[in-house]
Amino acid sequence: MKRLAIIPARGGSKRIPRKNIKSFLGQPIIAYSIETALHSGLFSEVMVSTDDEEIAEVAKSYGATVPFFRSNIAANDFATTAEVITEVLESYHKLGQQFSYGCCIYPTAPLLKKQYLKEAYSLLEASNFDTVLPVLKYSYPIWRSLKIESGKASMNWPEHLNSRSQDLPPSYHDAGQFYWFKVASYMSSRKLFTENSGAIELNELEVQDIDNETDWTLAELKYKLIHNLV
Repeated sequence: MKRLAIIPARGGSKRIPRKNIKSFLGQPIIAYSIETALHSGLFSEVMVSTDDEEIAEVAKSYGATVPFFRSNIAANDFATTAEVITEVLESYHKLGQQFSYGCCIYPTAPLLKKQYLKEAYSLLEASNFDTVLPVLKYSYPIWRSLKIESGKASMNWPEHLNSRSQDLPPSYHDAGQFYWFKVASYMSSRKLFTENSGAIELNELEVQDIDNETDWTLAELKYKLIHNLV
């Protein structure tokens, strides 16, 4: 039973230039995803999908494969992760290689732990889920969230104005680290989140979206705390 790790890392990052190979506490940030995938022992192959020669060389230096380059269509600003994964799987198929399971691991996930890759895979294998992803609980009930229009604040759900936070159901969001999927199910739906997706819950210290320099600094601080480097 073959399992493939796909790390999508195009060269055209806009908000943080060269984001996928920018130094994170001494090594390219993509190296953390590659090493975690390799050290998990879960994968037959850990590959990086990129359109960029420098990213490809960095990826290979840390043990990943780059068997082919991403097409221009899959590397533009509007290409979705699902489109990239589809291209990767179809490219492998043309090479005569097929996989039973796949895991898309984002290149800017330095807080990712191999234990969660294993936990999510076990859930996927033992269940009838199409995909499994890590999630994070919102720290405050979204049912009491506000919207602001022309400086005026109002509730999104005014019926919960007087609801106690402990009486409202918890809500979660995608942690943005990885997606496990059954290849056959994925190729049928071409979706990473379906009506039949499972989830494992992470905690706030283990998750950090990285879209700007402040996020980057927070991710480094969290990494240091997790690894007792402060």
